[in-house]
Amino acid sequence: MGSTGNLMTPVDATDTDDLPDIVDVVMEMGRPDEAPSPPPQVLDSRQASLPAHLEKLADRARDYVEAASSANTRRAYAADWKHFCAWCRRQSFDPLPPDPQVVGLYITAQASGSGRDKKSVATIERRLSSLTWNYTQRGQPLDRKDRHIATVLAGIRNSHASPPRQKEAILRDDLIAMLETLDRGTLRGLRDRAMLLLGFAGGLRRSEIVGLDLARDQTEDGRGWVEIFDKGILVTLRGKTGWREVEIGRGSSDATCPMAALQTWLKLARIGHGPLFRRVTGQGKAVGAGRLNDQEVARLVKRAALAAGVRGDLSEGERGQRFSGHSLRAGLASSAEVDERYVQKQLGHASAEMTRRYQGRRDRFRVNLTKASGL
Repeated sequence: MGSTGNLMTPVDATDTDDLPDIVDVVMEMGRPDEAPSPPPQVLDSRQASLPAHLEKLADRARDYVEAASSANTRRAYAADWKHFCAWCRRQSFDPLPPDPQVVGLYITAQASGSGRDKKSVATIERRLSSLTWNYTQRGQPLDRKDRHIATVLAGIRNSHASPPRQKEAILRDDLIAMLETLDRGTLRGLRDRAMLLLGFAGGLRRSEIVGLDLARDQTEDGRGWVEIFDKGILVTLRGKTGWREVEIGRGSSDATCPMAALQTWLKLARIGHGPLFRRVTGQGKAVGAGRLNDQEVARLVKRAALAAGVRGDLSEGERGQRFSGHSLRAGLASSAEVDERYVQKQLGHASAEMTRRYQGRRDRFRVNLTKASGL
């Protein structure tokens, strides 16, 4: 089965496949006051000057600073800084102190490259925000409004900006077809069914799916936990803006019920503590103790969508690019025929604007003003 029409949805700071949760990073960048921890070398130099009796306190403070952001965010900042420093070395520039002219040349090089060296406007803006934050943490702020940067960036936007990349929404019939491609007789198949159904019904990001534990305070790297009641599952999640609760009710049948799928997986995988979703090992007969990587969700969605023939009107290459872990979240928002405030709450949108963008695509052409005008 395929999607009805060409339903595409915006990526709301949730999910891409080239970097872990990098869109979350992009949306938060440019706000250095809310950015993650300073580079390790900065912290180490500060700690080295502390009295001995404050060292333990400094270690604890460092733990709290790191906890202020996800590992994915910290990796993204570090990767962008490393890329800039490598470019500076090749051009015989010194990355410190910040020089707006050097930064202007750097983003020009990113925009004017060829092939894989040519970066999108979104990537350039992300790297510029990373540099701004990194310089701030080193006590040497970079002025993004300097004319050498601002004018070049404005020109790049005008010359190379393109519509935002959008991911295909997985709708109800698509999801059912995808579930049929999974082997219910294997632990891997049962796990994948539970992840797809829970991710779709909860409107969860891929990092939120794999970040769940069986109960509260069971792991240090967990991003939330589940509670199973008679009428459904209550998911408690830790996000960028704090904690939120997501209610996932029972399905109309066991075949499509996220609660039934999760309970079956937990029972047969013998999971009684810790991460919900883990790697299946030993030729599919054993379950590991470690948490599944969030990129596995994106791979699962792509693999199942291709196997089910979703959007079979497109080439395999195009289909592979259009589906990601975000497709589950987008699918719920596009499919649920309820008041927008309920969708907004489920997805944790800060405003109704993003929710309306999803539902606007769902409602496309339902009102035909051409006919209504008499044409």
